[in-house]
Amino acid sequence: MRKRVRIMDAKTELYGIIGNPVQHSLSPVIHNGAFGRMGRNAIYLAFEVKNLGEALNGIRGLGIRGVSVTIPFKTRVISFLDRLDHFAGKVKAVNTIANVGGDLVGYNTDCFGALEALEEKIDLKGKRVILLGAGGAARAIGFGLKEKGCQVVLFNRSRDRAEVLASELGCAHHSLSSLKEMDGDILVNATSVGMSPFDTASPVPKKVLREGMVVMDIVYRPVQTKLLEEAEEKGCITIDGLEMLARQGAAQLDIWTGWRQEVWQIKEDLWRVLEAERSD
Repeated sequence: MRKRVRIMDAKTELYGIIGNPVQHSLSPVIHNGAFGRMGRNAIYLAFEVKNLGEALNGIRGLGIRGVSVTIPFKTRVISFLDRLDHFAGKVKAVNTIANVGGDLVGYNTDCFGALEALEEKIDLKGKRVILLGAGGAARAIGFGLKEKGCQVVLFNRSRDRAEVLASELGCAHHSLSSLKEMDGDILVNATSVGMSPFDTASPVPKKVLREGMVVMDIVYRPVQTKLLEEAEEKGCITIDGLEMLARQGAAQLDIWTGWRQEVWQIKEDLWRVLEAERSD
């Protein structure tokens, strides 16, 4: 069967991801696969950005319909936007921008992706959660967990960032290096520790993991991180980074197009690419 060739023309809608670095991003796989299934004349590209202000002006000037936002811009991008939706304004972190008639509107779908993945495994209400990190993703997940009635304890390498986020969340915070034992039902790694090419690292010692706890890692390259590998060995319930990635991507597509893609279809696209990479 001949594969249909997608032709770009003057009517092609342009979307993308801004960050630095972005070479590792699987977001183009998510969105281009979805656009193909929709039959939509659209393409999604990765833009490695050095000057954030110039990049945002370019989005307006070129009429780019929407972008994903990744490290290190999820909080810094806010000052360049025209307005925020309620949740993004509350968490002060943005991972999604929609260009609405020249106005750039910020959203956050990280929280939705993480909570949906967690709630497939455990009832969150009243659970004690160890949250690692204090960046944009950790902010979104932390606020979402608090809204679900969780008791959050924050661990981070940088004390200053942890103090700010912990104050906003109304929770305790500690240095990541001080994590020697774990009194929690859930552990969420919202740091980049364990991401390729440093995939032999784990953010926590294996000895703190205990059987039955839920361990979620938002790192998705590799899918099976050192943390998840050791968690499985200790009998934990594990959630890999593709679960959050696929769900937050589906929510982005809904914001941009009004069309919600099935998560299983997105995950199939992601696994196809990752398996092809492993076979090379």
